[in-house]
Amino acid sequence: MITMKDIIREGHPVLREKAADVTLPLSEEDKKTAESLLEYVQNSQTPEIAKKFGLRPGVGLAAPQIGLSKRMVAIQVYDENGTLVSHALINPKIVSHSVEKSYLTSGEGCLSVDRDVLGYVHRYARVTVKAQDLEGKEIKLRLRGVPAIVIQHEIDHLNGIMFYDHINPTDPFAIPEGSSPLER
Repeated sequence: MITMKDIIREGHPVLREKAADVTLPLSEEDKKTAESLLEYVQNSQTPEIAKKFGLRPGVGLAAPQIGLSKRMVAIQVYDENGTLVSHALINPKIVSHSVEKSYLTSGEGCLSVDRDVLGYVHRYARVTVKAQDLEGKEIKLRLRGVPAIVIQHEIDHLNGIMFYDHINPTDPFAIPEGSSPLER
């Protein structure tokens, strides 16, 4: 079981690497890793388990955040209709995206960042992602709103990008034309 002690923090070199593709079919070890990423996110959202193990709540986790430079992520978040979006994804790739942007009015946070970083992170409002699931089947997800933001944050981790790299350094709360606010 992944706990906060397993999550590396900003400054660790793995967080700035481009992660390697995961070889398919999945090895047992890679499958267990992907499952454990999803398990962390699920556990962190269950108050009793989070309290017992001291887990910071999270909606996503990427393999580089546990020091493993492989293209695996897990997300678990509700969409605007209250539908649970919960997946462990292998080799996820954004294959299309909207022109429109959106951002969380509360800003973004990260399990690998132990400080508040103020500013808006502008991301695509809608994305289509292709990936493999835990059984090695190709899946295609069309995400919008908060789930779209979460998957982009996690895929950024696979490319060595931190969320604060997207914040305008001279005007952190700038709102470009065509970017819509999202509450969370």
